[in-house]
Amino acid sequence: MGDSAYSFSLTTFSRTGKLLQIEYALNAVANGRTALGIAAVDGVVIATDKKFASPLVEGEEVRKVEKITEASGFVYAGVGPDYRVLVRKARKSAQTYFCEYHETKPVTQLVKSTASVMQEYTQSGGVRPFGVSLLVAGMDGDGVPRLFQVDPSGAYFGWKATAIGKNYVNAKNFLEKRYQDDMELEDAIHTALLTLREGFEGEMNGHNIEVGVVSKADGKFRLLTPEQIQDYLDEAN
Repeated sequence: MGDSAYSFSLTTFSRTGKLLQIEYALNAVANGRTALGIAAVDGVVIATDKKFASPLVEGEEVRKVEKITEASGFVYAGVGPDYRVLVRKARKSAQTYFCEYHETKPVTQLVKSTASVMQEYTQSGGVRPFGVSLLVAGMDGDGVPRLFQVDPSGAYFGWKATAIGKNYVNAKNFLEKRYQDDMELEDAIHTALLTLREGFEGEMNGHNIEVGVVSKADGKFRLLTPEQIQDYLDEAN
């Protein structure tokens, strides 16, 4: 009996020690739109492709980069509705923390609590794993820019720069060549857009790309407007 006999059970290990539903969730992530993040010396940038299947889609209501706390934000690759659930849970967790301690929840704690939610869905009956991987950008009280990746298994990793979703292998290779330890936020934004362009089908503009940044200057997470993104694209050209 091969691994396929275990493929519909989330809570049963296969004979080779795999939870196949988690592997299938990672396949859903790999089929999603490319998203990437870069941690610079003075901030973090996360960016994603927001291209739609039809020009008739009203894009203003579709958001892939989300602000979670004043100092942190998420972007995802994979299944959009699953992402909305995680965003809602993360915001609720952050507000609970704020009500109790009267300070913004540190990004490291936000990552751990979100990863715990995702891990819980890998060993419970009647549920399935989340079909998303997250990139979490943020700034803690120590002023150090941080970038984390959280996978459907509940595993999380800190990164200097990384990519998830479709074409992530080529995007990571591109980042490895372009990343420098002394990179500043402005350079990181340009590098993020150049990396997205590598695998982008069609023409990039301020409306089919989303970019979120957190800067050391004010420690606030913000989304760039389409006009700001277009300015960076024009500079890159």
